Amino acid sequence: MRMLKWLFAGLALSVVLWTAPAMAAKCGKTSAGFERWKQQYAAQAKAKGINKQAISAFMKARYAKKTIRADRNQKSFRYSLKKFMQVRGAATIVRRGRSLKRKHAALFRRLEAKYGVPPGPLIAIWGMETAFGRFTGNQNVLSAVATLAYDCRRSKFFTEHLYHMLRLVGSGRVSANARGAMHGELGQTQFLPKSIALYGVGNLNTRNGALASTANFLRAHGWKRGAGYQRGQTNFRAIRGWNAAGVYQKAIAIMGKQIDGK
Repeated sequence: MRMLKWLFAGLALSVVLWTAPAMAAKCGKTSAGFERWKQQYAAQAKAKGINKQAISAFMKARYAKKTIRADRNQKSFRYSLKKFMQVRGAATIVRRGRSLKRKHAALFRRLEAKYGVPPGPLIAIWGMETAFGRFTGNQNVLSAVATLAYDCRRSKFFTEHLYHMLRLVGSGRVSANARGAMHGELGQTQFLPKSIALYGVGNLNTRNGALASTANFLRAHGWKRGAGYQRGQTNFRAIRGWNAAGVYQKAIAIMGKQIDGK
């Protein structure tokens, strides 16, 4: 009887091993293992329900050397707050932001009524991310996100975004040929794939869609209508959810206050 139990146990294990998806895709530090990693990840993605259209698009992704260089060279986040704001053109963002606040007053009233977020932080993020939609990037988003999911430095973080990107591609919500920033951000306020899936409202390449999505993101991260958003205040936590860099968070809060005239 004991021998039979071992035999059945062995057969059961064999079934699991043969039917389970490929071994977890292993990250790498150079382009050498990228194609093999894609094969491994594709098997995992298929097992999680990613459709053939998305898998086919994924297999065409290329190792994005420019993305890797950009990821290794994020110097501005190590600057002092004063220098960071100078380098990012904070004064110009505030000046232009005030003008856009007046020009699109009706839009910002609607957004604040719906999401509880005032114009200042939204405009500051819009200006900081893409200079109000002027520079949204020209990198293939799928290749960028796939490269960063493969790269060992932040593999876990970007593997999740890659999964969401493939779901977006498979559903037709985002094109496999979509272009964006070096880390795979899309639209006028630079959403990563998971954020698009969870908080995206309309077309992020348009002003209205990007700003509504940003307001929706901030509300989902704890924004409280009428509360303050400077450091130490209630809504600063939501700004922290937008970007992990301390200097970025403080800059958004400061510029937002100046744009709102408070």
